[in-house]
Amino acid sequence: MPHAATPPLPEQPEQHQEPVRGVWLATVSRLDWPPAASANISNTVIRISQQQQVLKDKLDKLKGLGINTVFFQVKPDGTAFWSSKILPWSDMLTGNIGGDPGYDPLQFMLDEAHKRGMKVHAWFNPYRVAVNTRPATVAELNRTLSLHPASVFVLHRDWIRTAGDRLVLDPGIPEARDWITSIVAEVVARYPVDGVQFDDYFYAESPGSTLNDSQTFKTYGHGFYSKADWRRHNTQQLIEQVSRTIRQLKPHVEFGVSPAGVWRNLSHDAAGSDTRGAAAYDEAYADTRRWVQQGLLDYIAPQLYWPFARDAARYDVLAKWWANVVKPTKTRLYIGIALYKVGEPSKNEPDWTVNGGVPELKKQLDLNASLPQINGTILFRENYLNQPQTQEAVSYLRSRWGGYRNVEALEQGTARSESIVR
Repeated sequence: MPHAATPPLPEQPEQHQEPVRGVWLATVSRLDWPPAASANISNTVIRISQQQQVLKDKLDKLKGLGINTVFFQVKPDGTAFWSSKILPWSDMLTGNIGGDPGYDPLQFMLDEAHKRGMKVHAWFNPYRVAVNTRPATVAELNRTLSLHPASVFVLHRDWIRTAGDRLVLDPGIPEARDWITSIVAEVVARYPVDGVQFDDYFYAESPGSTLNDSQTFKTYGHGFYSKADWRRHNTQQLIEQVSRTIRQLKPHVEFGVSPAGVWRNLSHDAAGSDTRGAAAYDEAYADTRRWVQQGLLDYIAPQLYWPFARDAARYDVLAKWWANVVKPTKTRLYIGIALYKVGEPSKNEPDWTVNGGVPELKKQLDLNASLPQINGTILFRENYLNQPQTQEAVSYLRSRWGGYRNVEALEQGTARSESIVR
């Protein structure tokens, strides 16, 4: 795949579109889909039928809520939810890494969502290989050696590190970044996806489980004053490569990133937000503001998972900060909001439980609608729409967003009758 030092990026296409009313649908650990019990069904026909029916039911419900875009996690780790020549099948589907599910979940999702007039963005976790480092997980990855394709864990053991108690790729290795780019290229070239999204896991460490990339820094870090600057350079290289690749393959496919909500705090940088939160620039080594300014992204979807009253990272402070960042650019801004907190008691954020969380949700959506730079909202995440504690908020969303589907149907009907007349 191309390295970053290739010709300039093609211009992004101008797109005029209605605001995004989106939801993330997570497949990692079967959080939203497929249903946990389905992988244990030995009868292939019954398993496929159950997985597909559950997905169709979810899409029907989302359509009824007025959701128009699904961010579908196609690469939760080092496995795939599509028929890939690079990654083995996800064990979330059959219980075994590399187990053929008997259908193509990404194609099925695209067919069903598009049928309902909804867009689908393929959501990738770029660097994660496995969600834990348990001996059983390692043994299962090792067993893929005889598969075609086998896991990156056995094919490129030298790229693998442990961080945050997970198995990850080392982002400082150029070949590993090329490999990720090739995976995105495979999906974009072969499937009619409407967009591609990376989540916030670039360098993902925890204090007790840091990424040991000292040797990689020695090999590739020449000319960098600090390891932190070199790490940010590596993340920048990946974003440039992927952005360029998507635009060369299919310029109409949107490329976006959903980073942690704080780029940098004002206390560290005069351009930062008036917040005291974990910052993507300093912790994930992702200079997200720069990507917007350079036009590398079609959209950015920061995760603003706090209420208005959370002093360390106020929702309104961050939404306005991001609106100002995108203002002079062509990058669209979608805001990720914390559906998972709605109705959940919290000492630091009690507003999520006041009247079922509806007043807080309304305030956030009202602010998004009032700022012309904000082009949409994405809910994290789908299965929280089905939980008892969120039902007041779901009813509110239906009353606020659900009407859009009727307007769209009316417009489509008018357009059809006009085309018949013509």
